[in-house]
Amino acid sequence: MDESVLDEKTRIERYDSQSWESLKTNPLYEDLVEFKDVFPETDPCELPKDKGIRHEVELKPGSKYCVMKQWPLPREQVLAIDKFFADRLAAGHVRESTSPHSSPTFCVRKATGGWRIVHAFNKLNAATVPAQTPIPRKDVIIDGMSKSTIFSSMDLMDGFYQMLMRERDIP
Repeated sequence: MDESVLDEKTRIERYDSQSWESLKTNPLYEDLVEFKDVFPETDPCELPKDKGIRHEVELKPGSKYCVMKQWPLPREQVLAIDKFFADRLAAGHVRESTSPHSSPTFCVRKATGGWRIVHAFNKLNAATVPAQTPIPRKDVIIDGMSKSTIFSSMDLMDGFYQMLMRERDIP
């Protein structure tokens, strides 16, 4: 077994530490329970609402198709990827692609023991026009939090649930 993967006991402890039961001693527990409905326990069964903002993929002028061959994967990863996409297809989150671009897909083990699906978009990312509103620098974010007293983090579950894409960028 890969030593970078947490052992079973550590995975269970980490998973349990993220449960509602483990939060009972937290001073914000009652607030969390009051707003529990904003923390989904399952994947969304629909695309997000259209808020007028769409993700766009603009290629640099003169860019060729970005094609990378899929490399061989262990059967366990192939099954995880097949299930992931079958579930997303059934939920309407993804659809069959006619894109001339292709990127390898692979899996990375999660701390809980499951698989995180990863797409190697390196070549496609290199051919896209950079966003005009880049992510702020870390020091700017940290400075903005300097007088804060409550901090939290969240897992966005799967990135493509968060924002709709511009239709012409979904070949």
